[in-house]
This record gives sequence, structure tokens and C-alpha cells, in this order.
Amino acid sequence: MTENAIKTGDFCEKPSLSLDRRISVAPMMDYTDRHCRYLLRLLSPSALLYTEMITSAAIVRGNAERLLAFDAAEHPVALQLGGSDPRELAVAAKVGADAGYDEINLNCGCPSDRVKSGRFGACLMGEASLVADGVAAMRAAVDVPVTVKCRIGIDPSPSPGMDEYEFLCDFVRTVAAARCDVFIVHARRAVLNGLSPKENREIPPLRYDIAARLRADFPALTFVVNGGIRTVEEVRVHLRNFDGAMMGREAYHNPYILAQLHHALIDPSWPLPSREAVVEQYAQYCRARIAEGHRLRTMVRHIQGLYAGLPNVRAWRRFLSEQSAQPAANADVLMEALRIVA
Repeated sequence: MTENAIKTGDFCEKPSLSLDRRISVAPMMDYTDRHCRYLLRLLSPSALLYTEMITSAAIVRGNAERLLAFDAAEHPVALQLGGSDPRELAVAAKVGADAGYDEINLNCGCPSDRVKSGRFGACLMGEASLVADGVAAMRAAVDVPVTVKCRIGIDPSPSPGMDEYEFLCDFVRTVAAARCDVFIVHARRAVLNGLSPKENREIPPLRYDIAARLRADFPALTFVVNGGIRTVEEVRVHLRNFDGAMMGREAYHNPYILAQLHHALIDPSWPLPSREAVVEQYAQYCRARIAEGHRLRTMVRHIQGLYAGLPNVRAWRRFLSEQSAQPAANADVLMEALRIVA
């Protein structure tokens, strides 16, 4: 990372690049904020990163500048929107593209009650025509790719007489007709009643086989698989059946795996960064953000998993958590914490 990257403004010019979808990090509420994404970029030069889901209403009627601010070093980075009003989605997508995001993604996979009550997320899989209208409106408003993240199905099914795979194909076919050619598929059904979002990530069985059938049946489309992916070898296997693999919680709780993935699967000549160098660069970033008014604790929490699986990691995490909460704490906390894991 360069010093210029650290000092860039809130809205960033988009570099001229094509999106490599082989490895990506899922949009995760309360996790993949701008600070998290900067850290992840230090560990992978090419992984496609996603924002937390941001509702189209919040962008159109709220503080878009604050919600969409990010660092130029994060590219390639996609904005995930939540919403169902095609006109509002189009406006939000335009604001996001003008802010410099490389892709606009529509959330059709989140199963939480709060999201469902707002008529977006996984429940939209039952309204494929509405999703298509939203995609068409966004495509007309922006020049960057418009993509959809969905599940393999929803329960209860809005079409009880339809086979699960037939339902999925109907959704993909309808949305693809609106010129969406990239689908990120979480290979679990979303249970809309009775399960929490966490349970929806764990209880419905993973059916990679169902997701893989899509690539054979829709060869002109791009499919990225998501759900339960935790190792380099798992990603390697998925890349035989899909155009890309999206990692979620594992990339957050063990972020160094992104460096290992890039080295193993993208560019074996790329030297793995040392964790110490990553800490030093992130500390530099934190200093710049603190000067702008950001809180150290909100940034330090993202780096606690950097030494996952290594000696003294519990002491490392405890030190960072306790010291970053002190009123006078600054980025030197990160450098001091290195003594624990050195």
C-alpha cells in the first residue's frame, strides 16, 4: 500500500480493471466495513471485496457520503444493496457507481426477519419478476456490473408444487433476462420462518451439487459459490465447478487465508506477506483514520484474527481488545501487541 492510498479522500476514482471473481469475500453485516476491507486488501491484491449490505433507502434518503466512503486501496470493491423498489435501487446504484464502486450487487439471500419485513433479502427469490425489474433499472443507471446474490431456494416455497431446482432455475432465468449475468449462490436454502440468520448459515444442508447444476444449464452466465468454505483446498475444488468461490466468516476470523489463497491459486510467484508487515501497514492506516475522527476500537477488532491458530493468539486478542478501549489509545497499540506474538 502506498502513502497516497492512505491519504485518499472518501470517494475514490475507479481504476481501469476487470473483475477477477475467482476469490471473493462475502458481504457480512457488522463485519465488512471499510476498515475491514482495507485490512483484507493488505492480504490479497485481487480478491473481490464486498461492503456490508446497505439499503437503497439509506443511500437515497440518508447520509450517502458517510455510508459509501472507502479507500482507493480497497479496489476491486463491490457495493451490496438491499431493496426492492426499482426506481430507488436505480438511484442508489447510480450514487454507488459515481462513488467509485466496481460492481453493484443486489441482496436476495439474507433471511433475517428485519430484512424480510423490509421486502428485501431472501424473500425476493419469491418475486423473481420484481428482482428482474430492479436489475433492469440498475443496469440502465450504471455502467458497472450489476449482480445478484441469492440462495438455492427458500422455505416456505412460494411455489409449493415446483421442484426446488426448477424454482431456482426459474429465478435465474427471469433475472438473467434483465441482463444480469453474474449470480453468487449461497448453496443452502433460506428458512424464512423459525431460524435466525446464524442458524440459516448452519442448519440448512449445503447442496453444492444443486448450485453446480446451474453452471451446466446456463453456460453463458457466471456463477460464484458461497457457503461453508473454509480452506484453500476447498476453494481449489470449487473452482473446478464454478467461476469463483466466495468465502465468508472464515476470511474474517482467519484473514491470513486470503494471502494463502492468492499465493496458492492465483499467483504462486507472489510472496506471502509477513503478518508483522500487515500489522505495521494497518497501524499506519489506523493513524490516518484516527486523525479523521474514527475510533481505534472499531478498526482494531478486525485484525484480531490475523494470528489465528498460532501461539499466544488469545493474549494478542485480549491485549488489543483491552488496550484499544482506553480513552487515550492510538495506533501504537497495534505495534505494542506485536511483542506478544513475535
